[in-house]
Amino acid sequence: MDAEKIITELHYKAVRSSGAGGQNVNKVSSKVVLTFDLPASEALSEEEKALAVQNLAARLTTENILILNCDEDRSQLKNKDIVTKRFLDIITKALVVLKKRKPTKVPRSVIEKRIKEKRNQSEIKQSRQKPKL
Repeated sequence: MDAEKIITELHYKAVRSSGAGGQNVNKVSSKVVLTFDLPASEALSEEEKALAVQNLAARLTTENILILNCDEDRSQLKNKDIVTKRFLDIITKALVVLKKRKPTKVPRSVIEKRIKEKRNQSEIKQSRQKPKL
């Protein structure tokens, strides 16, 4: 994955932000919307694209486009930096290949300990009963 090449493929759009801010909200487009077309990306290999689609399935649109937005700051430039950093974090985490889990056997000592505890609990309950005559 080449970060500089991916950044050149990003599309930014400035939108009017919602929420508090008074007149500033009504006249300044400080919210930044980032879109990244995953299938059309030339910076990622086909294997990386498949891995990203699999790991980011919940975040992608039906056309496999990733959309992120940021309106944390009143500055459009700061919002653009924040959303770009967030995008790079998401992409790097999506391209990590997880190790396959090796199933392990339950140790014999754990099984014996559980049976011993059951036996002990049974004896305690037996001692609480009235004696049989």
